[in-house]
Amino acid sequence: MELSRKVSNCKECIYRSWAFKNLSAEELKIINDKKNERFYRKGEKICLEGEKINSFMYLQNGLVKLYKTEINSREHIISIAKPKDFIGLLSIFSNTKHIYSTSAIEDSIVCFVDLEIIKNFIKTNGIFALDFFEKISAVSDSVLKTRIDINTRQLRGRIAYILLLFAKHIYNSEKFSLPVSRKEVAELIDMSTENVIRVLSEFRKDELIQIEGKSIEIMDIKRLEKIYELG
Repeated sequence: MELSRKVSNCKECIYRSWAFKNLSAEELKIINDKKNERFYRKGEKICLEGEKINSFMYLQNGLVKLYKTEINSREHIISIAKPKDFIGLLSIFSNTKHIYSTSAIEDSIVCFVDLEIIKNFIKTNGIFALDFFEKISAVSDSVLKTRIDINTRQLRGRIAYILLLFAKHIYNSEKFSLPVSRKEVAELIDMSTENVIRVLSEFRKDELIQIEGKSIEIMDIKRLEKIYELG
């Protein structure tokens, strides 16, 4: 069940993105008065592919996956958004409907702001506009880099990439609870679930990682980085 709640004032929000720092007090008040904060439990859908784009979405807390559903109903994960990320930036101005779906992979808080408010700020606040479009460019570069990193590597290199992604870029810790299932890992790296399970087992036997349920600890990050680099 989707829950809605006010958790903070935009001006004091500790999760506030660097882009919002370039909004005036008046502009922040407009967002604060108009925003709609929603709490999503792990597994809940946030928006679906094909739905009309009405809002700008900002991930205040949690983790969210962006994915497309293929003709055979198989999901293909495009990327994972973390706190302070803008969700759906790649299509926010180029499409009237969402080109992919999003759902929470951890309990998450998403801020929704009417898209027309953001468009107006872009027209009237040049510094904010520049930051905003730099962010769109950075997101595009990140998605492309992720796909290249995955598609140019063999299975072991792909699994190493995913483990390093969570350890170094999401949790900043070599021990973490994997928020996605083995099936979702397979969807992210475009491999079978069976192969993902097999390689994780090989990494454990090679003493690269320890696994207890969803808990993973990287025991030899240097060797794991080498596997990733060699592909």
